[in-house]
Amino acid sequence: MTFQLILNLLIAVIWMFLSESYSFASFVVGFVLGAALLYLLNRFIPDSYYFKQVKAIGYLILLFLKELILANVDVLKWVYKPKLDFQPGIIALPIDVKRNWEITLLANLITLTPGTLSVDVSRDQRYIYIHAIDLPDVNETIVGIKDTFEKAIREVTR
Repeated sequence: MTFQLILNLLIAVIWMFLSESYSFASFVVGFVLGAALLYLLNRFIPDSYYFKQVKAIGYLILLFLKELILANVDVLKWVYKPKLDFQPGIIALPIDVKRNWEITLLANLITLTPGTLSVDVSRDQRYIYIHAIDLPDVNETIVGIKDTFEKAIREVTR
């Protein structure tokens, strides 16, 4: 992915020099042409086309922003409720991501979402222990995290 991105940036700069226009618009045109050229010549370049990973990274960022907003709304509802009727708890989330940075990213995304906190990672790195403010259904919470954050992280890395 890095090689293709550098190659695409190089094509964009070469386009600026060839067109003798050193503006941002000329750079963008060269970048788009470079991306199209890399897509057409993809079978000659090692690795898969890098825009697939860029798309997956964008999806992960948008997913986090959506979950962040929804969790903030939930916490705001709990703050303004006259009667506190939530059920806090700690769960062990089985994880499928294996690399250290994937586990760290997952734990940080969980912690940055209001209402949840990553407490610990097991020694064998198969579980993340999570404290949640409201835990009405443990299985629903586990499936929710695995279907959102963990799935998106796997899309980015594989």
